[in-house]
Amino acid sequence: MFHIVLHFLAPALIAGMFYRKMLWKAWLIMIATMIVDLDHLLANPIYDPNRCSIGFHPLHSYLAVGIYIGLLFFPRLRLIAAGLVIHMALDYVDCFM
Repeated sequence: MFHIVLHFLAPALIAGMFYRKMLWKAWLIMIATMIVDLDHLLANPIYDPNRCSIGFHPLHSYLAVGIYIGLLFFPRLRLIAAGLVIHMALDYVDCFM
């Protein structure tokens, strides 16, 4: 449960630190990137608390994470990329819990 809360708090922290003038818009854009979790629907079982998402699901692959990091260098895509990178980082940390 704490993991899910972090998926909302971490983008709020980033939005508050770097996008204060458009706080809500930045936060909502980063939250919208949680749509990448739709790739969990391809797994059997859909939810496994002991499974590490990174490297298992297509949108959580190492190649995808590399692309998300690369997107940080494009200003128009930076908020989307930040949301995706934050999401992947939190999922990666969850692999060790």
